[in-house]
Amino acid sequence: MATTHRLVATPTARRVLQALALLALVMLIGGAGFYLLGQGLWTFDQALYMSVITVSTVGFAELPRFNEVHGAHELTTAVIVLGVGAVAYFQSTMTAFLVEGAIGHAWRRKRMKRQIDALSSHVVVAGIGSTGRHVVEDLRNGSTPFVAVDRNREHLEHVANELGSGMLYIHGDATDDEVLRQAGVERASGIVTTLNDDKANLFVTLSARSMNPTARIVARVIEPETAAKMSRAGANVTVSPNMIGGRRMASELLRPEVAAFFDEVMRERQRLLLEEIPIPKTSSYRFLADLPSRHDVNVAVLALKDQKTFHYNPAPATALPSGGVLVVFGEWTEVDRLRRIIASSSSPPA
Repeated sequence: MATTHRLVATPTARRVLQALALLALVMLIGGAGFYLLGQGLWTFDQALYMSVITVSTVGFAELPRFNEVHGAHELTTAVIVLGVGAVAYFQSTMTAFLVEGAIGHAWRRKRMKRQIDALSSHVVVAGIGSTGRHVVEDLRNGSTPFVAVDRNREHLEHVANELGSGMLYIHGDATDDEVLRQAGVERASGIVTTLNDDKANLFVTLSARSMNPTARIVARVIEPETAAKMSRAGANVTVSPNMIGGRRMASELLRPEVAAFFDEVMRERQRLLLEEIPIPKTSSYRFLADLPSRHDVNVAVLALKDQKTFHYNPAPATALPSGGVLVVFGEWTEVDRLRRIIASSSSPPA
């Protein structure tokens, strides 16, 4: 039953059924026409058989006393013309169905595999359910290459259609090491596991860390006591959607304008960024005041992180630690310009 429903729901499958219905309708109309013209000379079975062999252009033989029936040849001509058109339409839709179906799936899987094999420094997202779906949307908006892994093929294809063509995914169980290898975990720069079970997320974290010791792993936790185990298994960060959701609801109650501000930032990801900019260890910039001013690059520096702590709203005289990180806010074009300026600094600023 589930397979039949899926086929009917497919646009190409609907066209195949429509073409088949049109072909059957032409045959029935032709059979009824021959039966009425014969006025009892032929049975309906004989008339329908005549219509079928006419539509199929086989034409084994004419009905008895066919030449004596006025209008029989004209009806045969009309049935042939309509039948050829209906058969051609059915053949074309059936061909499209086969190409888009099993053949198309095989071709797309092969092409997607080549694209995934060519990736490096990408992100692997294990599970694109209620949480993972938002992860892949954010990665797509940020133009970050990623590969999604999920056991539900229909859900994968649905999300891929919504995000637009080009989404790379693997249909399989993310707790299977072979599936993770197919997703390129060994070459990935980050892994996000958002499965609905803490044990499954723990298993993915262990497997991913054993395959890729340097990747940044972000793991979803459902029960708070699981966070420590997840960290010991190799997760760099654990995230509890339940806790974040509760805090967000409290913010909406107590600080609605602050919540609205962050909503605006998230909606305007194509224009506004709350972003981090790493300071290269070889950077020639020594102090915050050495960076381009707000007049030159309209970016607000919200915080500066050294090896251990954040320094919020740092003063211009604050030293820039080697390998530190700036947390900035501004339009993405300005943020990107500041990022390139800091990354390319090789001599003391004038």
